[in-house]
Amino acid sequence: MNACCDAVPIASRVDERVAAVDWARVSQDLDALGCAVVEGLLTRAECGDLAALYARDELFRSRVVMARHGFGRGEYKYFAHPLPALVASLRTRIYPRLVPVANRWSAAMGLEVQYPEEHARFVERCHAAGQVQPTPLLLQYGEDDYNCLHQDLYGEHVFPLQVAILLSEPERDFAGGELVMTEQRPRMQSRPMVVPLRQGDAAVFAVRHRPVQGTRGVYRVNMRHGVSRVRSGHRHTLGVIFHDAT
Repeated sequence: MNACCDAVPIASRVDERVAAVDWARVSQDLDALGCAVVEGLLTRAECGDLAALYARDELFRSRVVMARHGFGRGEYKYFAHPLPALVASLRTRIYPRLVPVANRWSAAMGLEVQYPEEHARFVERCHAAGQVQPTPLLLQYGEDDYNCLHQDLYGEHVFPLQVAILLSEPERDFAGGELVMTEQRPRMQSRPMVVPLRQGDAAVFAVRHRPVQGTRGVYRVNMRHGVSRVRSGHRHTLGVIFHDAT
């Protein structure tokens, strides 16, 4: 049986790996930079299994060719329900670890929204507002492909953090194609960041805004992310977004 479909062992493995992450360090990096890297969240075999799913159209609800919409070059597909077991496990088990950061950020920015501890309860909130489409996705890039800077917003309800897991190995499967981010602070020019990842590494980062402590109190900065031009080869990424879409 394909590892992505063997639910019980997958849930157990994901639980162990998520529990082993230094979430205090992740929280500190998110507060300082708006991004944190979790090394080796997935194995090479799991990355290969997930990337191979891209060819199975029956697993997805839609396909987006970026050039048609001015998003860049390359393409991506949104998974349909039911999500593959590994994707579903990552989504439900990482979410509670990020809720304390999400709620702290919300309070710091003067927002009233607070996020429930369980992902299922947050999804219920999304569905009540008409956001019923799953948002986890696979992205595929070839030579000269890239992804413009953007924010993954799909409706009124937005969880402020998301995860991208690199499924390909830099310099073996592809060259270029770095995960890049910009941070726009009030009355300042944008700050660029390049996030180095290896196969199986996860980047946790702000979807839209994050709070920053200034000399006159906390202010809100605007975050965007994208992928630089792939110079050669092929690059696959799993995107784990915690809010659903309209």
